[in-house]
Amino acid sequence: MPDWLAIVLLGVIEGVTEFLPVSSTGHLLLAQRWLPQQTDLFNIVIQCGAVLAVLPLFRKRITSMLSLSAEGRAYAARVAVAFGITAVGGLTLDKLGIGLPDDILPIAIALVVGGIAFLVAEQVVDARAAAGRIAASTLTWGVVGSVGAAQLLAAIFPGTSRSGATIVVMLLLGVSRVAATEFTFLVGIPTILAAGGYKILKALRADGASGEDWPMVIVGSVVAAIVSFVVVKWLLGYVQTHSFRAFGIYRIVVGAVLLGLLAFG
Repeated sequence: MPDWLAIVLLGVIEGVTEFLPVSSTGHLLLAQRWLPQQTDLFNIVIQCGAVLAVLPLFRKRITSMLSLSAEGRAYAARVAVAFGITAVGGLTLDKLGIGLPDDILPIAIALVVGGIAFLVAEQVVDARAAAGRIAASTLTWGVVGSVGAAQLLAAIFPGTSRSGATIVVMLLLGVSRVAATEFTFLVGIPTILAAGGYKILKALRADGASGEDWPMVIVGSVVAAIVSFVVVKWLLGYVQTHSFRAFGIYRIVVGAVLLGLLAFG
């Protein structure tokens, strides 16, 4: 397979899975079992490209957070606290040398467990709705802290999905699907960019970028950005009228297939 085609495919995979609750890291690690292996720096840079591309989709909320309105300040504070918890925890994990393993087994297990969690969370949502309990559109500080912790969980277990873990937690805590999705994405932007910037800086200091094929990195980043923009725009509309059950089922199927492949060699 030509290198450029492999790069385009990896960019598409990153763009599709970065914000969908199916684990971009897990999908990239699996894809690179069959596609030409890329560097960690490549994966980090195209991930940042995918994140930057969705900023225009949240222009209204970001403008509100940057304003002096009470609502904007309150929301910005919640994003900052969730990000702060993740940043401090992430730096601690990095200092301890704890990172994502790239073995297929933990990815497959995390995909299945995460899929089951989505189905359970949606059952809880339905039960609340049947009891006449309206899902919250505002976020308590308890929810904010739980989101920070959920992001750390995804940083330890490949296949968990940062967005998947945070959305499940918020659904279980009574937050509406729309509010949970928006907050997950807005917390994810600084989280992913900060983590990416930190890792890029470490690679540059260690001269880990000397052999990088930067034209291919740019191609992968552009592809990931375009695809990510389209996917997030679609998902923001999708959650207005749909549940996350389809993503739960997808995760379970993919995880089960991987477990089957491992079982039969």
